[in-house]
Amino acid sequence: MALQFYDTATRSVREFVPLQDGKVGVYLCGATVQAPPHIGHIRSGVAFDVIRRWLLARDYDVTFVRNVTDIDDKILARGIDQGIPYWDVAMRNERAFTRAYDALGCLPPTYEPRATGHIPEMVALMQRLIDAGHGYAGGGDVYFDVRSFPEYGALSGQRPDDMKDAADADPRGKRDARDFAMWKSAKAGEPAWDTPWGPGRPGWHIECSAMAAKYLGTTFDIHGGGLDLIFPHHENEIAQSKAAGDGFARYWLHNAWVTTAGEKMSKSLGNSLLVDQVVQRVRPVELRYYLAGAHYRSMLEYSDAHVEEAGQGYRRIEGFLERAHRSLGIDGTPTVVRTSRPAAFDVAMDDDIGVPQALAVLHDAVRAGNAALAAEDAAEVRRAFDAVLAMVDVLGLNPWSEPWASTKGGDREAEVIDALVQVVLQQRQDARARKDFAAADAIRDGLDSMGITVEDTPSGARWTLS
Repeated sequence: MALQFYDTATRSVREFVPLQDGKVGVYLCGATVQAPPHIGHIRSGVAFDVIRRWLLARDYDVTFVRNVTDIDDKILARGIDQGIPYWDVAMRNERAFTRAYDALGCLPPTYEPRATGHIPEMVALMQRLIDAGHGYAGGGDVYFDVRSFPEYGALSGQRPDDMKDAADADPRGKRDARDFAMWKSAKAGEPAWDTPWGPGRPGWHIECSAMAAKYLGTTFDIHGGGLDLIFPHHENEIAQSKAAGDGFARYWLHNAWVTTAGEKMSKSLGNSLLVDQVVQRVRPVELRYYLAGAHYRSMLEYSDAHVEEAGQGYRRIEGFLERAHRSLGIDGTPTVVRTSRPAAFDVAMDDDIGVPQALAVLHDAVRAGNAALAAEDAAEVRRAFDAVLAMVDVLGLNPWSEPWASTKGGDREAEVIDALVQVVLQQRQDARARKDFAAADAIRDGLDSMGITVEDTPSGARWTLS
């Protein structure tokens, strides 16, 4: 099966054919760093990290660009409220986003450009648009003329006549209320950069058009982001870049939101769950498993119970891998054998990154591996171990990879847990030997309530996470 993606622009599942054989360019709209990230923000990072890892698993050379919007109205307002420079607000929150990406095992981007570092590229693009009749200056602001671009609204499926006015910059300088600002004239006390149209700062949309072209070329493969960016942000990016003569993105991928009580997670609802706080009570690897486990285009309803359920699922995988690692006598970090991935897993991932179906294949392999452990079938244990390890490695959940290898406690922790369970199993065996079956059953039931399944084999009792 060929790799396929659901393309927002065509509203269809399309076979992925890269612009250049063996290479893929991906641009992901990253953080606007006015505040630290909640898990709704970070879902995009995890979702596109899985997509990137699958492209790598299919032997593509991936250039992955994730920008940082380090200046906008909200960042400036936060600086005023806190009595600190705007760049202090931006830097603190950029570091918080980096901590969150790192904590959840996201690979670092190939390039992570900041808006304020690319003013010359934005000025050059705006000049091209003005020269081509798609942009105009007014009162120090620079606007994009929406009516000049017939395709405007195609991505979001809207008609310009039905759109609300663009609420940015000074409306007195606009020719049409729907035109949007590419550049905003300087206001007293705000940072500003010199341009042919006077001092000012960038609008939100121009930065991504300029930076995508700089790092990936004027035409590239994949542009990604959250559903909330389709309009106006991505619509405006397309208008700017294509009106200037660039091919821009060939595939558009969008991840859905994390919701709480059915509402989009946002600061305005007062329900933001900051990643820095959540990872104090939830293992980061289990939070990643939860965020990555649903299809990236499906809404994800957050609750502590859902996260705990996901954690139990990951612990079953982890428990099998660690017991098999010991049973097989593997020394140190095991080698990932990519060819051991089941074909059904690859088919699921090729179908628009079907992680839920891929996880079903993964858990089937874990169950088969636990059965092989109980039967002391070393050959089957090895097959299951290699298959499960290859699958979790693709998903960024390999217990022996960073950052999990340095946070999970390593083999020593697993050995201690196994030793404690073995003590309890010995107590159960002693109870059975003295025919105190009520006590033996109570021990087994107690272990079962903690998610530990006991299997009696000719060689003695063995335990697995249920």
